[in-house]
Amino acid sequence: MVDKRVPVKMEGTDFTQIFIAVFVVVITLVIIALYKRSKSSRRGILLTGLCDSGKTLIFSQLIHNKNVQTHTSIKENIANYISSNNGVLKVVDIPGHERLRNKFFDQHKEVTKGIVYVVDSSTLTQDIRDAAEFLYNILIDPVIQKNRPNLLILCNKQDQTFAKGGSAIKSIFEKELNTLRITKSSQLESVDPNVKNAAKLGNSNEDFDFAALPMKVDIAESYAFHKNGMVDIEGLKKWLARQV
Repeated sequence: MVDKRVPVKMEGTDFTQIFIAVFVVVITLVIIALYKRSKSSRRGILLTGLCDSGKTLIFSQLIHNKNVQTHTSIKENIANYISSNNGVLKVVDIPGHERLRNKFFDQHKEVTKGIVYVVDSSTLTQDIRDAAEFLYNILIDPVIQKNRPNLLILCNKQDQTFAKGGSAIKSIFEKELNTLRITKSSQLESVDPNVKNAAKLGNSNEDFDFAALPMKVDIAESYAFHKNGMVDIEGLKKWLARQV
């Protein structure tokens, strides 16, 4: 008996479509895998801020649970921190000195999952220009804008008599960052009229607001050492647990 079934011929275009579909699926899976790997490799938490804001003492309380005599750091302090939900983060205490901070920040920013910007709540009004400019430079950094790590503004030294609270410090920063943004944009345009958005931070048509940033910004209060031996860095610890 003769088999009269006619073999089905698949057109070249069908092969091409199948190949393209498979190729797209493979590429998508590779991109997803690389993205997850990139996120998992970023487990660094940077403690940043001006000199004498209390970063190193906070680092000591966080990692070693003890008070130490501190001085101006000339290199970073690095240690693993185990959060309350058993997650492991690498905490890096960045020196606050103007000549050192950018060097160490650049070394660690690629693996940064979160940034803690420590503020001396008792002296901020005197230091606001320097504190805001350092924070501004962090926020417009290309790597930070690409990776969008979470940001915690930690209002330290709340045990001091004239310390300002978190909401007041947030408002002070937003006002100063708004002024800085306008100033920096004007400076850039005076050099090159075609560069109009290089210093853009948030919505340039509105007053600066942390809520307009592409990263999540939180505010917490702390004091790393009180004369009576008390410590309060619970806000920081809760925030760290959410970064795991």
